[in-house]
Amino acid sequence: MRPELAQFANEVRALVPDEMEILDAHAHLGTDEDGRTLDPPGLLRQLDHAGVRHACVFPLHDPDRRPAYRVPNDRVLAWAETSEGRLIPYCRLDPSDGPVAEAERCLARGARGIKLHPRAQAFRFDDGRADCIFAVAAEARVPILIHAGRGMAPCADELCGVALRHPGAPLILAHGGIADLAVFATRLADHPAAFFDTSVFGPLDLLELFARVPVERIVFGSDPPYGKPLLGLYVTLRCATAAGLDEADLRALLGGTMRAVLDGEAVAPPTPPRRLRTLTMAGSLARLYQYCAMAFAGLMQGQRESARDTLALALAVCRDPHPETAGEALERIRPVLISVLTALETDGARVPADALYLAAALAATECRDIE
Repeated sequence: MRPELAQFANEVRALVPDEMEILDAHAHLGTDEDGRTLDPPGLLRQLDHAGVRHACVFPLHDPDRRPAYRVPNDRVLAWAETSEGRLIPYCRLDPSDGPVAEAERCLARGARGIKLHPRAQAFRFDDGRADCIFAVAAEARVPILIHAGRGMAPCADELCGVALRHPGAPLILAHGGIADLAVFATRLADHPAAFFDTSVFGPLDLLELFARVPVERIVFGSDPPYGKPLLGLYVTLRCATAAGLDEADLRALLGGTMRAVLDGEAVAPPTPPRRLRTLTMAGSLARLYQYCAMAFAGLMQGQRESARDTLALALAVCRDPHPETAGEALERIRPVLISVLTALETDGARVPADALYLAAALAATECRDIE
């Protein structure tokens, strides 16, 4: 493990309840048209790195998806069968390409859920095509995980309509439902089995999720290969701590709720969201979060010079002669910034961008609720 990540990995180990078998509700396998790939050994290494035992898996937007995602679905089912129970297979469906027959075929072969991606498959929820898929899921008592994040127009009204017509089908909104979070949280408040996974862009999305949605309706997910289990787990645990979750809440969030959904068991009734809607944050940490997040985004876009200049501002924040309101965060973040800046100034050096993402999460979650 890179030294920049060690402090964050240690914190994850300290925050996870003892003897907790973590279940990641959101992971992909195979090949995507965008060039991303992830095979079972690669995913299992990422899970082991984070201390995650199980993951729900489904195909990427595979070039071999026609007809009906049959080939990538069969690959995922075969990979799961040889994983000694660590990988829990879902089938991926295209509503315009024989979805009911493919769902029934895969469920008969051991699929434990269904994945839909309205952006990749270019469909809407107001034309009736999704209803037949929800009906299959309700009859089989398996969850449907639906992409509800980046790249989508607000879709809550149509999707909630389908979900409320089929309350027997457990629904998992991927990426915290950030495509339309406020409406999802409101419209689905009385749905008996509507859940939100934690594979969001960053901590502010997740803090808002904890403010709007009962913890009994939130499940851990990290979205490999686009996300990483260690990063997702760190952000989830930091936000859960900021929201005041206790050990029982964490056990449900990190696997208990998702395991009940997969086993067709009743889930705990929802309670009010755990944290208030307004946060206060030390000014120095707000600035650090802004600069770290900007620099991380710049690195993801190949803008090394811009990221370096932004991180120089972040490092200056850490020189605060009166760091009391920031606790230990400034001292924890400072060596990460130095490491990233050193790499940026060294030809051929690998930049530890993951550590920068985690430093941003640390800054954002050193916050306090106010009335």
